[in-house]
Amino acid sequence: MLASIVPLIPRLLLLEDDPTSAAALRAGLESLPARVDHAASVAEAATLAAGGGHALWLFDLQLPDGRGDALLARLRDQGLDTPALALSADPDVTAGGFLRVLAKPLALADLRTAVAAVLPAEMLPPWDDVAGLAAVAGQAAALQTLRQLFLDELPGQRQRVLAACRAGDETAARAELHRLKAGCGFVGALPLLAAVRSLYAAPDDAGALRRFDDCSARLLEGS
Repeated sequence: MLASIVPLIPRLLLLEDDPTSAAALRAGLESLPARVDHAASVAEAATLAAGGGHALWLFDLQLPDGRGDALLARLRDQGLDTPALALSADPDVTAGGFLRVLAKPLALADLRTAVAAVLPAEMLPPWDDVAGLAAVAGQAAALQTLRQLFLDELPGQRQRVLAACRAGDETAARAELHRLKAGCGFVGALPLLAAVRSLYAAPDDAGALRRFDDCSARLLEGS
């Protein structure tokens, strides 16, 4: 049950000049799993980003040789549309062009959840064992039991969500999705959790519904 379907391994670009923060963030990202290119300066990140091939950029905003948001604007002007998340030690900062600003210090679980919400589901294993084991204090047997209970309930929940969304019943859809959120977190179903949150925000979004259905199917096919 704890074994995961092998995903396509995403390649990420991390721009962070502080060595301690960079090491912690890189370890968290690599555990997704992912391959991480690390840049300690705006100039280095610009070169790596221009080379392409990244599924996601994570840019610190304040660097000794410039700002991450200015770099993002320059890359967008060059026609590069890679999704990007900002990193900042200032919790109140805003930055245009980024999908989200993540406040540092950032808990590993929060980092993984934020990245899972952005990357295509096929680039992530359906189960995140790190997150799941953390939720049950490292007890693998307990996690396996919880996952089986979750999978027993998921087919019915999936069908009820799909039916409610297709019928335009946002109240019923959100009620079912609300129940799913906690379960996903307890068992480490991070891609499905990200899909549930997106669909909860927009039950009428066909793309969000498709991602929810695909993530549910991957979990059930591997059970």
